[in-house]
Amino acid sequence: MGVPEIANRPESAPGDPERARRRPGRPAWSRRGVLAALGSAVPALALSGCGGPAGAAEGKDTEATGAGTTAKAQVRTPTVTVSPADGTRKAGFTAPVVVSVTDGTLSAVEVSGNDGSTLAGSFDEDRTRWTSARNPYSGTKYTVTAKVTGAAEHTSTFVTKSPGETFAGYFTPEANSTSGVGMPVSINFTRAVTDRAAVEKAVTVTAEPAVEVVGHWFGNTRLDFRPAEYWAAGTKITLSLRLRDVEGGDGVYGVQSKDVVFHIGRRQVSTVDLATKTMTVERDGATLASYPVSGGAPAHTTWSGIMVISERFEETRMESSTVGLGDEYDIADVPHAQRLTTSGTFIHGNYWAAPSVFGSSNTSHGCVGLHDTKGANDGSVAGYRFYESSMLGDVVVVRNSGERTVEASNGLNGWNLSWADWKAGSAL
Repeated sequence: MGVPEIANRPESAPGDPERARRRPGRPAWSRRGVLAALGSAVPALALSGCGGPAGAAEGKDTEATGAGTTAKAQVRTPTVTVSPADGTRKAGFTAPVVVSVTDGTLSAVEVSGNDGSTLAGSFDEDRTRWTSARNPYSGTKYTVTAKVTGAAEHTSTFVTKSPGETFAGYFTPEANSTSGVGMPVSINFTRAVTDRAAVEKAVTVTAEPAVEVVGHWFGNTRLDFRPAEYWAAGTKITLSLRLRDVEGGDGVYGVQSKDVVFHIGRRQVSTVDLATKTMTVERDGATLASYPVSGGAPAHTTWSGIMVISERFEETRMESSTVGLGDEYDIADVPHAQRLTTSGTFIHGNYWAAPSVFGSSNTSHGCVGLHDTKGANDGSVAGYRFYESSMLGDVVVVRNSGERTVEASNGLNGWNLSWADWKAGSAL
């Protein structure tokens, strides 16, 4: 809609200043006429929509307004959120720590515990979310420091709750010890393990020189590790326990996080042939010694198979009642005794039998005996010499005993399982 046409005023007289300002061919306007025209145009502008003179007038007003003011974009303050939340006193410990930000970008995140531990983590692609690589430990106070680009640093704290029930693993051999080539890494747990996979995943055994090492479960409280063959002489073994806060059973959590180093010494394997009643000791591929022995009598045959020395006593007491044989014997000072099975098989010195028995008769209740003397201090006898040449983890192989092969779980005797059967006992 246009502005209404306004009639021209009469031509002014010569010398009229208004005339001097008019352009040729342009209509003349009086001040009153202009005001009247503007007054009559207002309603038309108010009713008009887009385009035409009305639209042009609106755009001009907008442009004028834009020229007189500066538009300001709305600035939002970054908001940082931490899980577990700030001030939590009994936070869970079975999920990772998560730090996120809205309206901002994370430049750095640090999570430190009052036990000196720290939690590493990673950012998402947009750096608006950070997640810890592992869960926080139980019973620990954590401080979270989050830095946001161009904003103030954000700090929060939380304390994780303690587990209600716990379990631990007792390992063999001892830390920093040196053992024979047959020594497995054996762990006995204080509580029954129902989630074997979770626990086994938290336990690793590595060897230098490198060799594949696999775990095998004996029941729900024992986990052993070994390679396919005996360890190489001089091997360094590292046991890594990462059991802390691992749920081994319903509501029962592990407490250990540590590394333990063992060493393997020289290679010594002794073979007992109870048909010939002799024992041949080989060390590093050469024959070290040969001794006459006596094994189990026909009524008490000795286990056959591969056995590992698991305990050593210069002197010890042996009672028949402890192995289910009533009161058949009770010897307070058995010399140079070395345990081969949990059930009570030893290879030991014997001072109460005649020297002629060794190498000629099998007369024991299941143990392997060597000639010895009372008091365990005669360095010339076989019992003394074999004991002095031995160490924990040495291998003793028994053949031709008339007895079946010892169970792999009876002592540290997992070598009696094939490699395929051993690996089948892993939970992973």
